[in-house]
Amino acid sequence: MKTIIIISILIFFDFNFVKGNLKFQSDNRPYVNIERTRLKAKEALIFCNNKKLNNEFCILIDMSLHSGVKRFFVWDFKNDTILNSFLVGHGCCDNPWSFDLSKDNPIFSNIEGSHCSSIGKYKLGERCYSDWGINIKYIMHGLESTNNNAFSRIIVFHSWENVSDEEVYPDGTPEGWGCPTISNNSMKIIDPKIKSSEKPVLMWIYN
Repeated sequence: MKTIIIISILIFFDFNFVKGNLKFQSDNRPYVNIERTRLKAKEALIFCNNKKLNNEFCILIDMSLHSGVKRFFVWDFKNDTILNSFLVGHGCCDNPWSFDLSKDNPIFSNIEGSHCSSIGKYKLGERCYSDWGINIKYIMHGLESTNNNAFSRIIVFHSWENVSDEEVYPDGTPEGWGCPTISNNSMKIIDPKIKSSEKPVLMWIYN
């Protein structure tokens, strides 16, 4: 009887230890820093006004966040808030395609053939047919020295069936060859906004 009681106590403490550890891991889940995002949005609005880009909304992609959490933000300039948020994939660089090996530490490059994403501001251009996702892509024109090879590298904005609608943390989002990729359902949400915009839309990828 005494042995049974001791075993029960050990199981109880072991269970609570595991619970505590799970809670600790959950508490360490990365979240968007809304104040930092708001500061980026203020800077983005000034840029959009100066460059005659859409000043109603823009796309902000915070690559400092783990790729398993939503880090693609459609920012509403008028209401100064996030309108939509999605998962987004980045480039695998030298890692195998479609894995998530750099989910919390992406590398960036503007070099052709690097298979890396490039940070910087982009103007979304022509809407074209894509072989990926829901068959829609937007040409990306890099506006800074860190991303001005985007067009020649064929870096475009498209959807990919491998990208989830919901957060997958602690796993990451599958990595491609440098294009920002979102889920098919996410593209169905954002595409009408971009398509109907009278001015080009800003996409800003930062770390």
